Amino acid sequence: MASADEERSFDDPVLRETTLARMFDRSASRHADLAAQQYKGGVYDRSLAGVAYPVAPDGAFETLTYDEMAGVVRRLAAGFRDLGVKRGDRVGLFADTRMEWAQCDFAILSAGGVVTTVYKSSSESQAAYLLDDPSASGVVVENEQCLKRVYENDADLDLEFHVVMDDPGRFAGADDVYTLADVYERGEASFDEDAFQSWLEAGELDDLASLVYTSGTTGKPKGVRLTHRNFRSNVNQVYRRYGPRPDKPPEQCIDTDTTTVSFLPLAHVFERLAGHFLIFAAGGTVAYAESPDTLKADFQSVEPTSAVAVPRVFEKMYAAIREEAQGSAVAERVFAWATDVSRDYHRAEDPGSLLAAKHAVADRLVFSDVREALGGNLDFMVSGGGTLSAELATLYHGMGLPVYEGYGLTEAAPVVTTNPPTAPETGTIGPLVQDVDVRLDTDIDAEFDVEGEVGELLVSGPNVTDGYWERPEATADVFTDDGYLRTGDIVERRPDGYFRFLERAKQLIVLSTGKNIPPGPIEERFGDISLIEQVMVLGSDRKFVSAIVVPDVEGIQWFAESEDVSVPDTAEAVCASDTARDLVEREIDRVNQDFEDHERIKKFRLVPEEFTQENGLLTPTLKKKRRDIRDRYADEIDDMYDEKEFEQVTTTDD
Repeated sequence: MASADEERSFDDPVLRETTLARMFDRSASRHADLAAQQYKGGVYDRSLAGVAYPVAPDGAFETLTYDEMAGVVRRLAAGFRDLGVKRGDRVGLFADTRMEWAQCDFAILSAGGVVTTVYKSSSESQAAYLLDDPSASGVVVENEQCLKRVYENDADLDLEFHVVMDDPGRFAGADDVYTLADVYERGEASFDEDAFQSWLEAGELDDLASLVYTSGTTGKPKGVRLTHRNFRSNVNQVYRRYGPRPDKPPEQCIDTDTTTVSFLPLAHVFERLAGHFLIFAAGGTVAYAESPDTLKADFQSVEPTSAVAVPRVFEKMYAAIREEAQGSAVAERVFAWATDVSRDYHRAEDPGSLLAAKHAVADRLVFSDVREALGGNLDFMVSGGGTLSAELATLYHGMGLPVYEGYGLTEAAPVVTTNPPTAPETGTIGPLVQDVDVRLDTDIDAEFDVEGEVGELLVSGPNVTDGYWERPEATADVFTDDGYLRTGDIVERRPDGYFRFLERAKQLIVLSTGKNIPPGPIEERFGDISLIEQVMVLGSDRKFVSAIVVPDVEGIQWFAESEDVSVPDTAEAVCASDTARDLVEREIDRVNQDFEDHERIKKFRLVPEEFTQENGLLTPTLKKKRRDIRDRYADEIDDMYDEKEFEQVTTTDD
């Protein structure tokens, strides 16, 4: 592991204390001729295309240099100023992750404004709240559909302008509706270099940069106040670990040679820091995926060197890899053998000649194709926003696709720990980044199988928020008397300085017997099981642990065929099939052996609908909405705990 001294002594032009606007402006000057953004044609009806930059061919990526991107940002900043944006004004960004989101972010920040983020999936009432709570003076929306959601509540909002990235449709011509091209052209007409520099000079590190709202799963969303200092400190902290230090090989660095594909929500702080602020500060290139469903094609077109994702994406990616390998029984056996070899190879301190030879064969037969499917150029990927299964992380490393896990939260802008590329430890969230101080509150009522110290993580540092927007009581509740942020997360601090995430304190299952069970480690064990798509573990105030299980229909069909049994071909029929149920039960029994008896899943119910954003069962960052899932499947849950039903669906014996 790189020592703290090596990270602290590292120096680079990126590592400065500036506002985010100044950070981007200086990076654009240093890297004027390098590629900054890549955008795909045929995806959006971009109003700026053909005005500020060329129209990209359908299905192909076009490139903007840093000089060209800076030109767009400067003119948009002047245009927003012309619309009335003043220092400290809040402006909403209500759009999917795309090139214009990034340009508007830097433009509003350069104009002295504060960006308040709205997820593209937000409903009319949610969008209204996220614009009304911060008293936004204007909003930038993606398209006519998003604008309609704002207009449904416009009488209750005090918006001075609405800007549309694409075609505003039936709202075109309204007095307070502008296209992004309109804003650009107003800025081009009014732009003055001295005035622009004066806006940057006026900005201070402790100015509010953004309000990023919590998910609101336990009440009204709270706006986390993040200053320029918060974000800028975190850029420096992460860059010290991932930047081009002299003690690291180039393939372990984020620098001007880095190209990444951005597809997670920029409205969320993880992508905004790791796939946006950090990359543009370093002089790298950000390409914008068409959608999460087109990642394979987009990766192959862009050939990225790195990517940022959440655990659900890595699970989906592995499922797609596995599905392609299931063309025949022979191919499946080869894939299973290769994955076992990859795990053994990664875990071995000294693989030896025989294991190294096996790994070389596995790489040639399987893993080289996997890497080519992801563009053939990936040096590493970063996982955050949840806990990745240690088994799955080990597999990716063994395939030559290192995944560096970290931990953070919105209130810390967000990164608190992350694995160093020089010494990653799968199953951990890495050591602390520089200048972060932590304590563990060990007064918790739960048992964990660990060697180190366990407790709720308390955090302090320059990247940590000073509180929530106009919520003094909530702010007071989340900080200790001496100023440490209560994360609500239970972690293990190992003797070697690495941390391991154990569970959200609020998600601990407390059985009626008094046993406390973290559901996360149980659910994570299903991340690479081919018959199961998703699992949510239950049991609070009940006598035993149960689970709602979403089956992987294609995986079950293939597995049934390999065992010469028959299962239906629809999700609903699979859930009603005794054969399919028996196959899933076998996998649950296998996972159960890794846990104590009181932690084992005693009953389960198959449900046909995957947890997604669209059906309201996943957050925009692909985390389970546990309360909503429990409500959706209340009947199935009650059935599992029917006191009259004595038969247990799964075995409990060793």
